[in-house]
Amino acid sequence: MSKFFKYFEYAYLLFAAFFLFEAVRIWNDQHQRAYVFLFFVAIAIFMFFFKRRFRRRYEERNK
Repeated sequence: MSKFFKYFEYAYLLFAAFFLFEAVRIWNDQHQRAYVFLFFVAIAIFMFFFKRRFRRRYEERNK
């Protein structure tokens, strides 16, 4: 189960890359929408580090 969570962490980075791509793509047309995508980038990166820290704590506690 731990491997599943390890791979799922990287899904957050993929989402962040996608949202960053979308923000850059629509930057000239819709600034407000681009800001929302940049907010999602920040949340996805935060979730990556949060989940990684939580998983590592959980693995060390169960050793």
